Amino acid sequence: MTMIHELSERMSETYAPLPTVNARVTPRGGLDILSRAEIARLTDATQGSLRETVRRCALAVLTVGSDSDDPRAASARYPDFDIEVQQMDRGIRLELRNAPAIAFVDGELIRGVGDLLFAVVRDIAYTAIEVQSGQFDFGNSEGLTSAVFEILRNARVMRPHQDPNLIVCWGGHSIGREEYLYTKKVGYELGLRGLDICTGCGPGAMKGPMKGATIAHAKQRQRSPRYIGMTEPGIIAAESPNPIVNQLVIMPDIEKRLEGFVRLGHGIIVFPGGVGTAEEILYLLGILLHPDNAGVPFPLVFTGPKAAAAYFEQIDTFIRLTLGDAAAKRYKIIVEDPVAVAKAMKEGMKSVREHRIAQRDAFFFNWTLKIPFDFQQPFEPDHAAMAALDLRFGRPVHALAADLRRAFSGIVAGNVKEPGMRRIEEHGPFEIRGDAGIMASLDALLRAFVEQRRMKMSGEYKPCYRVVA
Repeated sequence: MTMIHELSERMSETYAPLPTVNARVTPRGGLDILSRAEIARLTDATQGSLRETVRRCALAVLTVGSDSDDPRAASARYPDFDIEVQQMDRGIRLELRNAPAIAFVDGELIRGVGDLLFAVVRDIAYTAIEVQSGQFDFGNSEGLTSAVFEILRNARVMRPHQDPNLIVCWGGHSIGREEYLYTKKVGYELGLRGLDICTGCGPGAMKGPMKGATIAHAKQRQRSPRYIGMTEPGIIAAESPNPIVNQLVIMPDIEKRLEGFVRLGHGIIVFPGGVGTAEEILYLLGILLHPDNAGVPFPLVFTGPKAAAAYFEQIDTFIRLTLGDAAAKRYKIIVEDPVAVAKAMKEGMKSVREHRIAQRDAFFFNWTLKIPFDFQQPFEPDHAAMAALDLRFGRPVHALAADLRRAFSGIVAGNVKEPGMRRIEEHGPFEIRGDAGIMASLDALLRAFVEQRRMKMSGEYKPCYRVVA
């Protein structure tokens, strides 16, 4: 018996099957008016090699609000779930078999869940049919950025006649109650100031700001607020969308997801988190430290309750050691002050607006931001790739940031992405090598994440990495 079969049996014993239903669902918006040629391409794209990807992502949205970050948990609870895209004369229909009963009320699929379900089909099919069909040149930065733009446009998340107001919120899915309540307070203050929210779509610091903003938007009678969740196939199975997301976008990979955040958003708030949050910070700082972006305004605030002050001190120390004091000038640290955070973002929107007007750049997509080609290249974290990362002083800071980002990306893969978890189970922990000073600081930061239980939300954490000086 193989290791995978043994693992599947253990998972089935851990998670007992739950109630299911069968249903047929028709779409609203985006997929409700299609030509016959489009329908045929869509049904073809969601069969074969993509069928399992569609199934996993669909199961994730049908279990909205899940408290597990194990990507195999949903499949173990609903082992017989299946989804089929069927061609109809008037469009498409989804055939759901043994779907989670929690996604239905009195036999009807919850409307918001249905919207997210069709977003899954839309984005995965669009990526397969249009993005990976050869019409974009992935050999250069411009072609990759064009692909990101087209995915976002197809998802209808860009608003062309609206001033900058979209705040991206990053932070951990595994956070304590005090930190979660703080993210809600910040979201509330953002909502009072007419600011919309974009997150990674999952629980914890990705849910809190949206939840806080819903009350504030209601108070301000804001009719169509955006709660955008941006994810990718390797993450969504471990981080099901939270119920507040009203626009879901599934990017093809983590690099396009990160580019989507910084191209679409007008400012970023970072709450306490783990390695995924550190990856996002290093990605953004690496871009902002590129000489071509020296004059680009990009509001960036690190914030949390008083109890998180030490966390941000550790992050700040690591950034200053590896990337220098110039990197620290690109962000503010605000502790226990949601109003100050929201005011900083609101004020930052003015600078963004003025800069976009001066550069004749769009408000809905940041074309002028320079993203180096190596930041856009998909990184497949296996043992050889992780050991080959060049984590040495003396390199250009944006290049070092790119490899540091990849190191954290590999740990995320080992923690919550099924292919990465399998590699660790088969071959042991990843080894991360580099200069002694960088390795010592990295090891201290990672140990703190483990001690603070920021690595994993469910179960005991077993490190998937080994730091070697």
